[in-house]
Amino acid sequence: IDRFDDANQLSHSQIQTLRHQQKQHISTKLHNPHQKYISLQVPSSIPPNLPASSLTVPQTHITTLPNGIRVVSRETYGQVSSIGLLADFGSRHETRLGTAHLLELLAFQSTQTSYQTGHQVQQQLQDWGATSFANSGREQSLWCLDILRPNVAKGMQLLKEVILQPAFTQQHEIALCKETLYFQAENDMAIPEIQLSEALQAAAYGTDQQLGKPHFCPPEAIPDLNRETVIDFLQTNLWNNPKGIVIAGAGIGHQELLDLANQHFGHLKQHQTSLWSLLSLKDNPKPPSTNVTNDRTVPSVYRGGDSRRQMESPGGMTKIALALELNGGGWHNDDLVPTCVLQTLLGGGNSFSAGGPGKGMYSRLYRQILNKYYWAESAEAFSVFQNESGLLGITGSSKPNKSRDVTRVITEHLLRLAADPVSDEELDRARNMIKCNVLTQLESRLVLFEDMGRQVLTYGKQEDTTTMCEKIDAVTKEDLQRIAQGAMSKPPTLVAVGGDLSNVPAYDEVAGWFDCYGSGSGSGK
Repeated sequence: IDRFDDANQLSHSQIQTLRHQQKQHISTKLHNPHQKYISLQVPSSIPPNLPASSLTVPQTHITTLPNGIRVVSRETYGQVSSIGLLADFGSRHETRLGTAHLLELLAFQSTQTSYQTGHQVQQQLQDWGATSFANSGREQSLWCLDILRPNVAKGMQLLKEVILQPAFTQQHEIALCKETLYFQAENDMAIPEIQLSEALQAAAYGTDQQLGKPHFCPPEAIPDLNRETVIDFLQTNLWNNPKGIVIAGAGIGHQELLDLANQHFGHLKQHQTSLWSLLSLKDNPKPPSTNVTNDRTVPSVYRGGDSRRQMESPGGMTKIALALELNGGGWHNDDLVPTCVLQTLLGGGNSFSAGGPGKGMYSRLYRQILNKYYWAESAEAFSVFQNESGLLGITGSSKPNKSRDVTRVITEHLLRLAADPVSDEELDRARNMIKCNVLTQLESRLVLFEDMGRQVLTYGKQEDTTTMCEKIDAVTKEDLQRIAQGAMSKPPTLVAVGGDLSNVPAYDEVAGWFDCYGSGSGSGK
């Protein structure tokens, strides 16, 4: 029987018969019609809403504890809070490759006090209505809990234990996470975009400098990682360095967060550690002849250069990245906001997109590369900022036989930024788009938490959205042209990833294309 009458052939009586049969098997009545399944009474586990008259406009509050830890918070008046700890260390501070990567995998595992296994930690978080996050970058690391507001105090206690009192059992947790590292080395590192990013840093700064070291653990470094490696890494960069810690909270009162931070992390004391004590005596049998700074961060100098990694990629595509260093440094560059506007103006993406608001379909790279050249699979602007250096560049991909064309077109667009000012229409669109993206993202509690923490960790303050939008509106097309011209004064960085790299032009040839602006004179490492 055609129960859904797809053929439109059932009579009215047949349809009524089928409906009657369905009612016999599928009940639509409540088991107890007198029981109220929806109640007007608020469960005791949910705190009552505050009257509107008692609410104030949320503001960011920052306080420094006596030991140097900075506490930042902003109220959101919601029933969920995002709390966590950020610290100013990452893969650039490793003395043994892969330590930060392993530490990220070990987050929220067993502790020396309350939790014997990571499974117990996750069960406890579920009982509290919480979710955990951990992330390590080249310069900063983060631990975060998104938790129901009544359980914030319990969550902060757990954060203290997993960060300051981890067990890191060698036989189980360390071994399991090292197996995960092997798996990621085989699978994640087969992703061309990851290889492109790693190769970009290595070519731009050299693997002998902090910013040029791999961020993801290479497979050959995994056997040397152990519990002592991770403990030493934490001892040096976190436990003995409270001045490099920020405790942030979104959706929590400042005094409450301040009291919890002081209770659980206020006992940490600052210890100065020389760079020499961080180095392996096995690898460095003699102390260096130059004076050693107490700062764990050794500035890296941009060199520019070439890196090519042969590997199979989806669709047989060859991916190219071409970058230039920005004048004026990285995160503390006065041109940080104009550079972000410039990146947004260039925009770009993949050749296939569903469109829609904010997709950048009217950005320059979409209009002048993806919509113009049939062989361009992707073209997208990017920027990379670190403490002392910043990069601006464009990535592109195509079939191997068009690799030279992709590289040439990318170069032409970088040179054009320096030669010709952008149009007023492009600038207005880019400024509006970046303001829209920033303000929309900050509506998220988790994004707000991370933005507050990273800004305070980097600048010691959080810039309000009004000031940020004013800076964006103040960007001129002369600023963008000046930034591009300044970037031409240093040799470029060229990176290629794919199965067939035979058509990617030589580095010296690409560097020669920049000669009209004085770049490319270096030989590249």
